[in-house]
Amino acid sequence: MSIGVGETYSLFGAPPTVEEYVTEYFNDIPIMADIAFCESTFRQFNESGDTLRGKENYLDIGVMQINEYYHLEISRRLSHDIYTLTGNLEYARHLYEKEGTAPWLSSSDCWSSKNLIAMR
Repeated sequence: MSIGVGETYSLFGAPPTVEEYVTEYFNDIPIMADIAFCESTFRQFNESGDTLRGKENYLDIGVMQINEYYHLEISRRLSHDIYTLTGNLEYARHLYEKEGTAPWLSSSDCWSSKNLIAMR
């Protein structure tokens, strides 16, 4: 299954789940899918349909828990809407390309242990 930006789905095919979308989007950087699981359990929106906000830090947004305080202005300049699933992932990729996994170190106890187990 290919999941491209702006791709549409037929009436007969179900759209991908958030987990499937994230996994496909980061198929070249699998650690980012692990991070998405640890940060949000693959949720972009909460039960009310609003963009997911962090439990520990309300300024953390969406599936990748992008922090508004540090990243909103930059994400807007780059035309990445972190309040949408695609924009959240695009900006996360931008962060990863600049800083690696450092922006998500607070959840590294979750995702780094998955990676170490997978590498053995």
